[in-house]
Amino acid sequence: MNLTIATGGAMRDLGRSLAAFLRPGDLLVLSGDLGAGKTTLTQGIGEGLKVRGPITSPTFVIARVHPSLCGGPPLVHADAYRLGGFAELDDLDLDASIEESVTVVEWGEGLAEGLAADRLEIHISRGDAESEERQVTVTGRGTRWADLGH
Repeated sequence: MNLTIATGGAMRDLGRSLAAFLRPGDLLVLSGDLGAGKTTLTQGIGEGLKVRGPITSPTFVIARVHPSLCGGPPLVHADAYRLGGFAELDDLDLDASIEESVTVVEWGEGLAEGLAADRLEIHISRGDAESEERQVTVTGRGTRWADLGH
């Protein structure tokens, strides 16, 4: 699925809309350039899941858990940008909480796919530098997301 997102607010709205389809055990692997909107999308997902915030980039803490405020799944928000490889990602033990959480891994392309066969891969790319417009490609992997295609 390919989408054009006009503003940061619209990116957050996309995250809120996406949250309505998410359930415990879901993995989202986000990729895109610095400043593309990965954290903004995650903020919308967190708002839609009604988790405790604020949701900020976990670059320096690597991963944060945001508990639900309404009995839903917690949001695990990880950032693989500073990780040196799959072994360091594995050290975070994300797979220990993946079944009961919604897990979002920023900069996870090439690393986080091994956490779950069923996942959403979301790539965000910027248009020109003077525009807020973003191109978002959502690809479903595994039987859970078979309707989205590959």
